[in-house]
Amino acid sequence: MNIQEIIAKKRDRQELSKEEIEYFVTNYTNGTISDYQAAALTMAIYINGMTEEETTNLTLAMAHSGDILDLSEFGVVVDKHSTGGIGDKVTLILAPIIASLGIPVAKMSGRGLGYTGGTIDKLEAIPGYCTNITIEEFRKNVGEIGISLMGQTLNLAPADKKLYALRDTIAATESIPLISSSIMSKKIAAGANKIVLDVTCGSGAFMKDLSQAVKLAETMKKIGELAQKETVCVITSMEEPLGEAVGNSLEVVEAVQALQGNMAEDVREVVLTLGAYMMKLAGKGNDIEGNKQEMLTQIQNGKALKKLKELIQMQGGDISYIENVDLLSKAKYVMPVLATKHGYIRSLEAKSVGEISMHLGAGRERKEDAIDPAVGIVLKKKIGDYVEENEVLAYIHANNEEKGKEAVKLLEACYEIAEEKIEKKSCILKVL
Repeated sequence: MNIQEIIAKKRDRQELSKEEIEYFVTNYTNGTISDYQAAALTMAIYINGMTEEETTNLTLAMAHSGDILDLSEFGVVVDKHSTGGIGDKVTLILAPIIASLGIPVAKMSGRGLGYTGGTIDKLEAIPGYCTNITIEEFRKNVGEIGISLMGQTLNLAPADKKLYALRDTIAATESIPLISSSIMSKKIAAGANKIVLDVTCGSGAFMKDLSQAVKLAETMKKIGELAQKETVCVITSMEEPLGEAVGNSLEVVEAVQALQGNMAEDVREVVLTLGAYMMKLAGKGNDIEGNKQEMLTQIQNGKALKKLKELIQMQGGDISYIENVDLLSKAKYVMPVLATKHGYIRSLEAKSVGEISMHLGAGRERKEDAIDPAVGIVLKKKIGDYVEENEVLAYIHANNEEKGKEAVKLLEACYEIAEEKIEKKSCILKVL
């Protein structure tokens, strides 16, 4: 068996065997197979696709290319993963609610790259919070308080790390077999028994239309089943950003306010739906609407916010910043974006909002870029809202005056205002 034969086979649209896929993953991870050979095979997969069996075999080979975390000592551990979006502070709100219900949350989250935000960057906006903890500390935290959120610092799915970076450089990112195997290999390696996936769909997501999002969700669900990990996929809209805040400290503020009972309607819908299915998978109730009510009770009685404080304190963070969010770092300039006419907001393109936020310093254009936790955007008007001329649409939070002024103009252009009334749509597009 050699890599040239494997490349030729996939080039000619033939199905790769389990052994051939394992040979590729093992030898690419250890450096025997070169980047240019891996790039040739990846592009052949991108162009010709993979069968369900090939995709599953690729996923399992990548998952087993490094450590597999065993979390069985904690009983049923349910993991939640989003395929990425703008203003997605769901984990910061959802994880403490679920942990406060006695369901263990042991989650490894990623950093943002490009215009999509990352949970780890948001947590690091809280002074002192340590995302780079050892696996022993991770386990200890889950054992003692039922929750730990950390960065991907372990030798988990190293083949995926290499392949993901390669895909990015050869324009082979938007491929269902490659996306699904990347996500699911990390989920399997991270040790959860059950998985709830938030598959985003729209302008601010990988999958731009519903049919593609459904196909991706179905593929990941099938992989989950074959790997004996019960998986539920919730397809959510990412046509406009989620909630009001886009930016790290700003999203922490919104998450804390949500746990105090002040939650934007779209955030509430996504958090409660994902959480209700996490509860169902954990054996805490089959009634989805009843589960949502239980989650709301945990907010109302203060237990969810208390759990967030426990998590932050356990990982070295200063909870005075949660008790008084005004202490969190603030931008030097706060500039309003005003409506140029009256009417209803017809569209607010999520990807453009994410890119503006990234240029302000809230995201990375390259992996090595530093994040400015204070900057970002707070949206005051979203799709379906009525607005008067000169009314505030949003606020730009900037630490550079020129960048701030430029962001005001760019964000103004992101809003499309129409005469006719626009109905607000549900964020939940489909549940598989």
